[in-house]
Order: sequence, then structure tokens, then C-alpha cells
Amino acid sequence: MIDDADLLPLSALQHYLFCKRQCALIHVERQWFENRFTAEGRVMHERVDKGGERDRGSVRIEYGLHLVCHELGLVGQADVVEFHLTDKAAGTWVPYPVEYKRGKPKKDNSDKVQLCAQALCLEEMYHTRILEGALFYGKTRRRQQVLLTPELRAETTDTARQLQTMIRDRITPEPVYDKKCESCSFLDFCMPRVCKSKSVKTYLKKMME
Repeated sequence: MIDDADLLPLSALQHYLFCKRQCALIHVERQWFENRFTAEGRVMHERVDKGGERDRGSVRIEYGLHLVCHELGLVGQADVVEFHLTDKAAGTWVPYPVEYKRGKPKKDNSDKVQLCAQALCLEEMYHTRILEGALFYGKTRRRQQVLLTPELRAETTDTARQLQTMIRDRITPEPVYDKKCESCSFLDFCMPRVCKSKSVKTYLKKMME
């Protein structure tokens, strides 16, 4: 169990899976740069993170719910958590996390891992078991159902452990250029293309040309 002082934000999981260096720049070196993509994502989350709740009979909706998981050392805020009434006689409600994303479904598991981490927080907080959640994408305007399989839970737990180690040891990985760097708001600060040159002189000459 990890102390409150050492809890890391849930969003760091997605940063870590997208790029370990970007994650370290944000959470170790405390840097932040915004571009159109991060701004659009921030605006989308602001719309759903204002807090409050709605009651639809068998479904109760909570916005901006505080989340924490001491086992994984994570803390954050859920965009939306639906509580589904599964047993009216017993008064049993099961949490159903819904994470909002600005773009479209990704090829990797980064969004699913973040959603799974939210579910693990809810399981610890409410002493329950959650079988699924959903990702809502701004581009498609549709939900994508996500089953919280043993494999996804294992990947989420492993990512959280690796993240804790990197932050604890204050490790910032070297930059490695990749196609996804072009959409990253840290591109000009990180300068991953420099590492493709044999020397600073070679890099500067190439830029001048």
C-alpha cells in the first residue's frame, strides 16, 4: 500500500505508455507545453469534470468523482462514473467508469489502461468487482465498450509499477524520434531529431540547409 504523499496521477499512465520520456518531463521535471490536441482534450474534460450527479432511476451518474487506489499508488478524477442498480432488493449498485477522449480509438492499449486503472480505484474504494467500462471518443461520438479482462488488469498493474519506479528514481529517458512525436506538444522542447545526428554540428548544418 502506497502512502498518500507518493500517489501519482492516473493520467500519468497514459503519458507513460505514449512516451516514457514525455511522462518523465511532465511528472519528474514538471514541464508542460500545450498544442491544439492537448487544448481540445482539456476543453472536453472541463465540460464533464465540473462535478455533480444525475439520477435516472436504475442508473445514477456521478461527474468528476475523486478516485484513489493505494495498492497501485494512483489518484485522480473520473470523467463520468455510472452506478448501475443490479439488485433492487439488496440495493446493490455497480460502478461503470466512462472516460472521455477527444480523438478516435487508438491502436495501442493506453486509453484502456487508464480506464482500467479507474476501475481498480473504484474497486478498492467500494469493495466491489467491475467487469467493464467504456471509452467515449469525440471524433466518433460513440462509446467503445471495454472488458476489464485479467490481461488488461495485469497490463495496468505492471504499467503502474513501472511508472512508480521511474518517478521514484527520477529517471528521464533519452529522446527517440518516432512518427507520433509530430503530434506531441513537447516536440520542440524534447528535440528527438537531434539524436538522429552524429553531432550537434551535423544537426545544425542540416537545419541551416
